[in-house]
Amino acid sequence: MKKTVRERYFNGECLSIIPKKEKNKLEVLEEIIKLFEKNRRYNEKEINEILKNLYPDFAILRRYLVDYGYLNRDKECTNYSVNER
Repeated sequence: MKKTVRERYFNGECLSIIPKKEKNKLEVLEEIIKLFEKNRRYNEKEINEILKNLYPDFAILRRYLVDYGYLNRDKECTNYSVNER
């Protein structure tokens, strides 16, 4: 039986590893974005606090969420919101 994304890459609520394969990385980001409320604005500190509980290098997770279009960032790079997909 095929393992779920959570079974493969998460240890409880923590992310064990960021996958190198693009497809798997996107699956992990799909799981992570579920932690954020739609229609809410977050400042960078709030984003960091949520991601810090998942993975020590929370900054790379934040960057991936923005770069892959899961989070929108304003022009000043101070506020974030979930991108409607």
